[in-house]
Amino acid sequence: MVLILGTCPTLATTSSAINGIGMGLATTFVLIGSNVVISLIAKLIPDKVRIPAYVVVIATFVTIVDLLMQAYVPSLYKQLGIFIPLIVVNCIVLGRAEAFANKNKVLPSFFDGLGMGLGFAMALGILGSIRELLGAGSIMSIKLIEGDGMLVFILAPGAFIALGYLIAIINRLRKA
Repeated sequence: MVLILGTCPTLATTSSAINGIGMGLATTFVLIGSNVVISLIAKLIPDKVRIPAYVVVIATFVTIVDLLMQAYVPSLYKQLGIFIPLIVVNCIVLGRAEAFANKNKVLPSFFDGLGMGLGFAMALGILGSIRELLGAGSIMSIKLIEGDGMLVFILAPGAFIALGYLIAIINRLRKA
């Protein structure tokens, strides 16, 4: 939340807690896998083709997670749809490959991917929970509030509103 990196998926994927957590865990898988592989091959890649090579590695892991989700969690896959392949261009993944994995050994790169990924999953899960609670009166499809809720929070503008308030709360807590 502090870095506000890779928050593009918040608009489409965090309309519910399950969707947010699912997208976050998919991104975590890609982060861990790509960080480990890039850490292993970084010295072999010439500087001129470094970024394209990283994108190929990242795209490989995105394809793996895409196929795994399609096979094992088809309902979540159907909800997330086109946003899974877009993990390839998520700035968190490429940013961590460039800023950390290519300069560090495998184990630290693994833990960097794990930490960044779980933090991202937690942020998307929290945002999805807030949007689902305010928009549908439920969390993980468990009805907590009777009534219809505020539709705006299920729609894309609700992501901006909820994210804005969440960032404001975090900034306020950091200054206190």
